Amino acid sequence: MEASQALTNPTPNPNPNPNPNPNNNYASNRNSILSSTPVWPTIDGPLGLSEDESLSYARRFYKFGYALLPWLWAVNCFYFWPVLRHSRSFPSLRPYVVGSAVGFTVFSAILCSWALTFAIGGEHLFGSIWDQLVMYNVADRLGLTGWS
Repeated sequence: MEASQALTNPTPNPNPNPNPNPNNNYASNRNSILSSTPVWPTIDGPLGLSEDESLSYARRFYKFGYALLPWLWAVNCFYFWPVLRHSRSFPSLRPYVVGSAVGFTVFSAILCSWALTFAIGGEHLFGSIWDQLVMYNVADRLGLTGWS
C-alpha cells in the first residue's frame, strides 16, 4: 500500500530550478555589471538627471559649443559618457553627445596643429613676417616699455 501511494502521490520538488544560483538571469537584472545598457544617462547614476532633463542639457551643451565654447563639448562627452559608450542606449541623447565628441575632436586637432605650427616652425617657417605674427614684442613695438 505504501508503494502504491508513493507512486501516485510523489512529493513535489520545492525548487524546480536545478541551478541553486538565483542571479543567473542577467537580462532581468538591470544593475548587473554584465548588463549592456546603462540605467542612467549620466555618469553620476541615480543622483543625476532624468532622461528628459538630460536631453535638455545635452542639447544646450551641444549648441553652446558652436558659440566658440568647445570646452562645453568636452563637458557634454564626459557627463554623458554612458550614452557615448553604449551605442544602443538613449537614442534621443546620442546625436548630441556624438556630435559633441566629433566637434571637440576637430577643435582639438585644429588647436594642436596651430600651436605646434608656431612652436616647432617659428621663424624658420614664417621668415620675416614672424615678427608681425608673434605677440611677445607688442609692448616694444608700441613703445610701452620704460626701459628702452
